[in-house]
Amino acid sequence: MDCLFCNIISGKIPSKKVFENEHVFAFEDISPQSPVHILVVPKRHVANIDELDGSNSRIMGDLFIAVKEISMAMGLSENGYRIIINNGKAAGQVIWHLHIHILGGTGDLGPMLCRK
Repeated sequence: MDCLFCNIISGKIPSKKVFENEHVFAFEDISPQSPVHILVVPKRHVANIDELDGSNSRIMGDLFIAVKEISMAMGLSENGYRIIINNGKAAGQVIWHLHIHILGGTGDLGPMLCRK
């Protein structure tokens, strides 16, 4: 499998790691959309939410607990932060490995969506 995030998790591609445990790896986004922009990914490859089922549903709990720990460690919890999951092409998913974006580090993250 030639997955960008799997290669980052394995160390084949360098990243600025901010968190790691048995199930989750998190690193700085190379094209940040806010002062803090972290990607939180499961170590087990799952392309997106549509691939979740009873055998791997624990992944979401692991991801969200990691989001909480990262946001607290980075001081984002006090003012708030945004989390985003792009699921599928129409949502803007371009890396086919489930991941959560943590955006923060500013007093105003703007509107949820920009109207077109």
